[in-house]
Amino acid sequence: MLRVGASAPRPLGGQEGGVDGGDLELEAAACRLPRGVSDMSFEELLELQSQVEIKASRHSAAGNSTKKPGTRPPVQHASIADKHRPLEMSAKVRVPFLRQVVPIGKKVARDPRFDDLSGEYNPEVFDKTYQFLNDIRAKEKELVKKQLKKHRSGEKHENLRQLLQRMEQQEAAQQERKRQQERHLALKQERRALAQQGHRPYFLKKSEQHQLALADKFKELKRSKKLESFLSRKRRRNAGKDRRRLPGDKAS
Repeated sequence: MLRVGASAPRPLGGQEGGVDGGDLELEAAACRLPRGVSDMSFEELLELQSQVEIKASRHSAAGNSTKKPGTRPPVQHASIADKHRPLEMSAKVRVPFLRQVVPIGKKVARDPRFDDLSGEYNPEVFDKTYQFLNDIRAKEKELVKKQLKKHRSGEKHENLRQLLQRMEQQEAAQQERKRQQERHLALKQERRALAQQGHRPYFLKKSEQHQLALADKFKELKRSKKLESFLSRKRRRNAGKDRRRLPGDKAS
């Protein structure tokens, strides 16, 4: 068996003094090997080389296994070189079903009752502007009365009766609001006249305004001859309240 580091056999054919180049390379490689390896045979060296290659392949396979499966390289965002150039999109990205090609502004609902663009509410100006609605309401009221005379009973009669009652209540509330406006305007003119005479203006309290409103209501009921019916309803209402407050009724 041939040993590494041992003297190679001399070539035959009279070349005793010559040294082959391959032998010189083997001797140089044997000198570079660590101590103990130079005494190994060629078979042992080949076995050691195969083991080293197996370890290296296993190490590279273990390094590749640390990467997460299914990972893709990061997608580079499309950049626009020229502002007039169309945007380049990747063909691997799924295009959504609904695309917003043109931006649409959000519609904002505006309530004129609470919007400053509509101006401030002035009851006097409002009543003068929509004065024609009173004539329309009066015509509708007469029409409802005629329909109510035709339908003496049934569901239609009940619906017409409730409609007529609601219209009368709206009309009474409008008249009451109009009387309050006239009262407020009269007090305003009176304060202005006193201020022109050099007197200090006096502003009524809420309780005093309420008393004036009750006095005007009393005069209106007396003029329309509805004072007795109003007072009788008021007495019955107060009597019912007194009965509910009695301790005997609560115990029973």
